Amino acid sequence: MPAHVAIFAPSPVLTVTIEEHGGEPDLHVHAGGQGLWQARLLEALGVEATLCVALLGETGALIGHLLREQEGIDLLAIERDGRAAAYVHDRRGGEREEIMDTGGDALSRHEVDDLYGLTLRAGLQADATILSGPSGDGVLPDSIYTRLAADLRGAGRLVIADLAGPRLDAVLEGGVTVLKVSDEELAADGRITGDSDKQILTAMRKLRDAGADHVIVTRQTGCLALGPDGTYRTTGPELQVVDTRGSGDSLTAAVTSVFATGGDFETALRLGTAAGAVNVTRHGLASADPATIHSVEQLVEVERIGD
Repeated sequence: MPAHVAIFAPSPVLTVTIEEHGGEPDLHVHAGGQGLWQARLLEALGVEATLCVALLGETGALIGHLLREQEGIDLLAIERDGRAAAYVHDRRGGEREEIMDTGGDALSRHEVDDLYGLTLRAGLQADATILSGPSGDGVLPDSIYTRLAADLRGAGRLVIADLAGPRLDAVLEGGVTVLKVSDEELAADGRITGDSDKQILTAMRKLRDAGADHVIVTRQTGCLALGPDGTYRTTGPELQVVDTRGSGDSLTAAVTSVFATGGDFETALRLGTAAGAVNVTRHGLASADPATIHSVEQLVEVERIGD
């Protein structure tokens, strides 16, 4: 029986991208967002995923259809009128030009409670739960991350968080099994002022003391990691970059797949670094095939740098 992961993904995104094909405009419409990208890679790695989402208005209904029919993702959803998160990008010139981007409407107190309830139910039935962020600010209160982390951890479940800013502080209050954050997010939050190993490791210890059993900080070609038995540096191969977006989500999903199946931290770091490295070689976010990820996994170096 495959492992099962629940993913809190409060506001999935409708992504519309204009490309050029044969000298003519070519329109690509997909469901996207952090939680979906994580679910996509988990499914590719043989782990079942359930997305816990809010679907708002006509756009939300379309997102739900794309998730179920195009991606084949299991959904638990609250549905209501309103504006869902969406963006339109024009990539005909080679670079992304943003035409429209909205984070969607805020959820009411009752809707937040309903979303919490279905996520708690899914998390209690899963081998692990990923807590991912909304697409826009102000969609829901940060306190829901404290509630979910505390209640799932209190029930003995694995909780993986991929968050930054106030949501990171909120989830640490509840406690997490694994916290993943990038060095750029640490800098934006004022937790580091440079990119030296010493500064990052100091910040990681503070995050551990605040409530994280394991901490992973992603960098351009690898990561630094802190667990109960020591600190690690991983280095992946430098592959040709097509699109860097989603590489951190790929790492989070791969790490979660190992924890959900009872694997150890070093194995999770190796697979996660490989998944993040392969992601940058593709336009489709978190769409790498597992055979390629496992091939690149053999090239990842994991160095223990301290106890």
